[in-house]
Amino acid sequence: AQLEAACTVRPIKEVRIFSRTPARVEAFAVEVSAWPDAPQVIIAGSRREAVAGADIVIAATTSEKPVFDGRDLSPGTHVTGVGSYAPNMQEVDEETVRRAKIVVDSLQACLAEAGDLIVALEKNVISKLDIHAELGQIVNGERPARESHDEITFFKSVGVAVQDAAAANAVLRAAERMGLGTLVEL
Repeated sequence: AQLEAACTVRPIKEVRIFSRTPARVEAFAVEVSAWPDAPQVIIAGSRREAVAGADIVIAATTSEKPVFDGRDLSPGTHVTGVGSYAPNMQEVDEETVRRAKIVVDSLQACLAEAGDLIVALEKNVISKLDIHAELGQIVNGERPARESHDEITFFKSVGVAVQDAAAANAVLRAAERMGLGTLVEL
């Protein structure tokens, strides 16, 4: 879903994917290649090959250890981390967190659940003041987004139930307006 969203809002021409599980990376490559107007899909031979020179890096894993080295990120890279949603999980390393402008879906939730940030905070790599904004603050103009082309940005999402409920409600209302769907009594 994250890659689809990125391809919807950006003209993505090439996607490099990496996984420690060959069957998963192959299946994902086949899936993405079948999309209408699919970007070129390259199976990266290493983590470094996957992120070096990338404009956007999306980490969506359940890893307890970082899945790439922040020193391999180029200036201007945007990193999205959506997989590590518990204090003991960390898919994004402290170097990335240190180098980046950090935006979160929910500050309270991320401080309690996002291992990527919790580890960096516990090791004094960053302080709470280094977390630039919640996404809503960027969207409504309270805080600036990217301020230079070389700035590395990191969006950390652990999921916010109220956002999920609002999105589900919007989909339900749209389906009702279009006469789609089936009512299921529970």
